[in-house]
Amino acid sequence: MSTIDVSLEVAVLSMRRIGKSFLGVRVLSDVDLDAQAGEVHAVVGENGAGKSTLMKILAGVHAPDSGTISIAGSPVTFRHPLDAQRAGVAIIYQELTLLPERSVAENVFLGREPLRRGLVDRAAMERETSRLLLELGESSFGARDLVGRLSVAQQQVVEIVKALSVDARIIVMDEPTASLAEHEVELLYDLVRRLRERGVAILYISHRMREIFDLSQQVTVLKDGVRVATRATAEVTQGELVSLMVGRELSHYYPPRAGPEETGEVLLSIRGCGNAKLRDIDLELRAGEITGVAGLQGSGRTELAKAVFGAEPFTHGEMTPLRPRSVREAIAAGIGLVTEDRKAEGLALRQSVGDNALLVARAVRRGAAARVRELLDRVRLAPPDPDREVRYLSGGNQQKVVLAKWMTVSPKVLIFDEPTRGVDVGAKAAIHELVRELAREGMAVLMISSELPELIGMSDRILVLREGRLVGELPAGSSEEAIMHLAAAEEAA
Repeated sequence: MSTIDVSLEVAVLSMRRIGKSFLGVRVLSDVDLDAQAGEVHAVVGENGAGKSTLMKILAGVHAPDSGTISIAGSPVTFRHPLDAQRAGVAIIYQELTLLPERSVAENVFLGREPLRRGLVDRAAMERETSRLLLELGESSFGARDLVGRLSVAQQQVVEIVKALSVDARIIVMDEPTASLAEHEVELLYDLVRRLRERGVAILYISHRMREIFDLSQQVTVLKDGVRVATRATAEVTQGELVSLMVGRELSHYYPPRAGPEETGEVLLSIRGCGNAKLRDIDLELRAGEITGVAGLQGSGRTELAKAVFGAEPFTHGEMTPLRPRSVREAIAAGIGLVTEDRKAEGLALRQSVGDNALLVARAVRRGAAARVRELLDRVRLAPPDPDREVRYLSGGNQQKVVLAKWMTVSPKVLIFDEPTRGVDVGAKAAIHELVRELAREGMAVLMISSELPELIGMSDRILVLREGRLVGELPAGSSEEAIMHLAAAEEAA
């Protein structure tokens, strides 16, 4: 792939006065967006702001009702995604669209396989794929490897190679780090920098402030289908950006922590517990306290959550009030778990909000149905409609339904594994406030998060896991450096 020979002043993309309605509901109104070669342009806003619709118009999935699109100064009209692809536009969705049982090369050239004497030229596909992987500096897998055996980060590389193979000049990345481990995020950062060096324009959609400020040169804010601002990223603060997104000042991202006088009795005590993945776990969870858990990918964070919850039980050690051998025993003992993957493990997507809110209650007690509307109001579900199918809700609202599900049974201990993954900044603030409210009411909270600012902002103390062991405890307000020092330190000889 040749480097695109353009300067940063060239507008590769110009979208003007884009408008779109669905069933009479206006979702975009006169939106302008430019992208320059070699630039990362972040597009941010709460869920429902219109980001995805705007990107799907650019990708040829939807046709705009009004407005114009120009690429490199030439007007274009896309009636099909293939039209956008031929014009040099590629989109990498949060949910990757690869075929796991086919090779990397087969995925890269899917639907446009080169032919030789009427047959698919596999050698040509593999040569070109290998060349692109080499140019991106990717050597951890090859063109013949099955995609299903690759990590999520490697699969994203395949999506990028797929885009480059059609000479994409504009690449849209939709929440590219949502499913990545911390060490994989750095790899994505490197890829983005390489793409910039080649003159590719990148439209970067993310809810994570750190990524926006680390990677982008320009940022456009959408709210309620309207562009409210486009700023040079270096000239806007995080607080100003959040204020533009949510329409109100957020001087504090996190609610106040509990003081020592607000914490109560020990509700869960673990002494010397372990299993095949965890060793010598000692911890206490107190009423009114949020205990954070930090650690690198593979440190045992999710395994700890599942062990306490009885899904992958501890095989030895003491746990009070009991050491659950199953999920049912854990729930009966007053322990709940908000899982890392809400779609796969926390919700029945094709069932209604009301049915999902009662998933736990129906298993352990009766009479909870009358509380559903009250709980949906409390978790600030918008709209609080118990009959709506969960699959049609935003990520933030889906997470609120998971919270309501556990609130129907009022657990004494609630474990959160990545509580705000894939959630916009407004919904994050609402979820953080709900978690703090539950702690104030006497619940003990164990919160696992790969977002260190979230851990620091929410936790009354922070435990650090490394290689299946708790290696340290830090007080509230500790620095990211202090956490990472414990999380990444080499084992003592």
